[in-house]
Amino acid sequence: MPGTKEITVTTMPAERLHLDLDRATRTIADALRTQVGEVLGRSGLVVAMSGGVDSSVCAGLAVQAVGAKRVLGLALPERDSDPESLGLAREWAATLGIEFVVEDITPALEGAGCYARRDAAVKRVVPAYGAGWRCKLVLDAGGLAPDRLHVCHLAVQAPEGEIETVRLPSREFREIVAATNFKQRVRKMMEYYHADRLHYAVVGTPNRLEYDQGFFVKGGDGLADVKPIAHLYKSQVFQLAEHLGVPAGIRGRTPTTDTYSLPQTQEEFFFSLPLRELDLVLEARNSGRAADEVARDLGLTAAQVERVYRDIDWKRRATQYLHLPPLLVEPVAEADARSGGTR
Repeated sequence: MPGTKEITVTTMPAERLHLDLDRATRTIADALRTQVGEVLGRSGLVVAMSGGVDSSVCAGLAVQAVGAKRVLGLALPERDSDPESLGLAREWAATLGIEFVVEDITPALEGAGCYARRDAAVKRVVPAYGAGWRCKLVLDAGGLAPDRLHVCHLAVQAPEGEIETVRLPSREFREIVAATNFKQRVRKMMEYYHADRLHYAVVGTPNRLEYDQGFFVKGGDGLADVKPIAHLYKSQVFQLAEHLGVPAGIRGRTPTTDTYSLPQTQEEFFFSLPLRELDLVLEARNSGRAADEVARDLGLTAAQVERVYRDIDWKRRATQYLHLPPLLVEPVAEADARSGGTR
């Protein structure tokens, strides 16, 4: 990412995030089993499998919790998806011994106008944009520079051409994001179709970085019945992936949104640092560690750490509404009592 400095970890060991893997697996599996059977009254789990490490770990944990015969793996590709994702998901599902269903959501997205609405906004910024072109959003979050602003750019590529970037006005940014959010919401609609027909619960797959920082779509990938790895930092998810036997082809992939027609990493779209380093800074922020102490551990300046702290806090404020349940004029005590007051 532009402006990002490579961090060399010195005295702040990765062991701060080290898991007791057997214990963590048992704890999550036991919790899932209780949540599905006793709390939700469902008989199994649906996991949307993207070919990424988070969903792959969730599928493995689901099998640990309720057994392979009561887990459905669901692939939900569309025309902009990386074909490799489907192959990796299928391979892992076969290894786990779970049923695997592929639902191409392209027709549903075309019917909702996902691609047409997105392309109309892109064309207002890049009039030449048309058939065969590809695009993605790139957020220059300023990296570690303390005085840099968040600026979003549109990257486009003509057929056989080079990638070009242009600064994206706020109106077009919102329209492109709103249109592409159809993808997450249609996927979730399909997950709940299968969950309803099987009397299963839907697994959400966000890790702690995504859940804490609001990197999800409300009513889309943010919607689920259980979220078994939302308390785990990304590096801890990778630890569990190796422990559960997730293939190296999945563990070695660069985390991606798999949303735009041009390949797009999570870092260039949303996060201010590479995920491994952001894990360490987020953990330090959550532990209340002073910026100068963390700076010494990471070989940075205190100003750089403060910049990332501010970015973490800003994302928490900006995405707070994503975590909120529907707001009521008055509480409904009977419903709140049934949900344990957590609605």
